Amino acid sequence: MVRLTLPICLMSLGLAFAESPSLKLSSSMEASAEKVTELTMRLQYKEALSVAQQLRKTNEGVGCVIESIVQVSMYDDLGDTTALKQAGASLEKCKSEGLWDALRKFELGYVQSESGHSVKGALQTRSAAKLFEESKEQEARAFYAIYAYYVDKSFSWVPFKSDHRDEYLAVLDSASLESKRFWPLFLTPLIWMYYDKEDFETGLKLANRGLSKSPNHPVMLQIKADMLYRLKRYDEAASIYEASAANYLKRTGKSIRYWCAVLNLIRIEHDKGNAAKQNSWCKTLDDAAYKALENWMPGSLMDDLKSRKLFTCK
Repeated sequence: MVRLTLPICLMSLGLAFAESPSLKLSSSMEASAEKVTELTMRLQYKEALSVAQQLRKTNEGVGCVIESIVQVSMYDDLGDTTALKQAGASLEKCKSEGLWDALRKFELGYVQSESGHSVKGALQTRSAAKLFEESKEQEARAFYAIYAYYVDKSFSWVPFKSDHRDEYLAVLDSASLESKRFWPLFLTPLIWMYYDKEDFETGLKLANRGLSKSPNHPVMLQIKADMLYRLKRYDEAASIYEASAANYLKRTGKSIRYWCAVLNLIRIEHDKGNAAKQNSWCKTLDDAAYKALENWMPGSLMDDLKSRKLFTCK
């Protein structure tokens, strides 16, 4: 993906002319990339993969990275761990250039971290960030902001250390509004950054923004419920999670997202003071399907339930 001077003959491969590393594509490839995002957010994964595979015929590296983003989305929504593994294997072998190679490393870092290889994932992400850091392109700056925000957060206790987190939030906010192909990749971390800041009102507004673009998106609905829970709007949060559990049970069976809904309902009902409902949801965890996926549950959620002894059913 590094192209300081791009030969004219490569224009036929769908890469826009650029004097420096760039995420820009030809108009036809750009339209295809945007179509992949649109189909993915509609949960039309088969169709999204088909478009991404066509992109691979035009440019292997770009198409490979975009295909992996669809596969990671399938994992995030459907709990399809096979898709996550396929994304990782593909990203390991992708031959991409410049900022598209930075994005390959960025996605690979996420896959490795999610698969339990946090150190390898962190190294990949840092390597990607170095490539993004010098770019003036909005999308590249947004990918760098995701990395840099948490670096600044980790050093926030150090006296006289510069802290640019507000700047990174603004970059991500702008990119999530303006990028057609990567807006979900920018909006989701932006929401969780506000969650970490305990600004749940802003997190809720951003989740609703996502739902305005992709109505009833099941992952975004769970994120919205998380914000409502932290705002102590328990009935609203419980209503979304109950519907989510039923929806996932129908679509995917007892998948990761189904159990995330169950775990959240346990603590929501506890905090509501509804011991009967809390206990009812707690008892559903006595299931081999849950035990098989327990290690895939979000660490912060599990830690909260364990620390409050909410896994003890009555």
